Amino acid sequence: MKKERILPFILSLVIVVVDRITKTWVVKNIPLYSIYKVIGDDLIWICHFRNKGVAFSVGNTMPPAIRFVLFTVFPIMLMVYLGYLIVSNKSFLTKAQRWFMAGILGGGIGTLIDRFLYFDEGVVDFISIKFFGIFGLDRWPTFNISDSCVVGFVIVLAISVLLHPSEPKKGKKSK
Repeated sequence: MKKERILPFILSLVIVVVDRITKTWVVKNIPLYSIYKVIGDDLIWICHFRNKGVAFSVGNTMPPAIRFVLFTVFPIMLMVYLGYLIVSNKSFLTKAQRWFMAGILGGGIGTLIDRFLYFDEGVVDFISIKFFGIFGLDRWPTFNISDSCVVGFVIVLAISVLLHPSEPKKGKKSK
């Protein structure tokens, strides 16, 4: 297997490690539902909240069995597929897109670890940012490192796919 197909997993690992360190620190040092204003009076808060659902707490009140299937089993299958796409020689991804996928993978794994460690309590969220009333939100929903990596890398991957479609396979003529 080519080194260029394995190297992006370093990014995945770094994201998982940073995500675990920050969430562990929050759980040990910030009481649940506490808020610490770190930049300005209202701009950025470090806090300790839990989310049993997904983005914007969607699914927070679903029965545990359904949450497990939707938010754990399906994401595991997706993470396996992303890993396959990163290493596959049949993959349509450019080198940069492999790195973007690895960033998504790292963020996804970070969230999945929380789902197993804290299934009954929910994923640890701790970053809260003032949103100035945009979309009717005073504050953006609280998030964490893995959330921001998934969102950020999905955005750059989408831009990359739109601006630079996949590289043609070597040895094959493209039309």
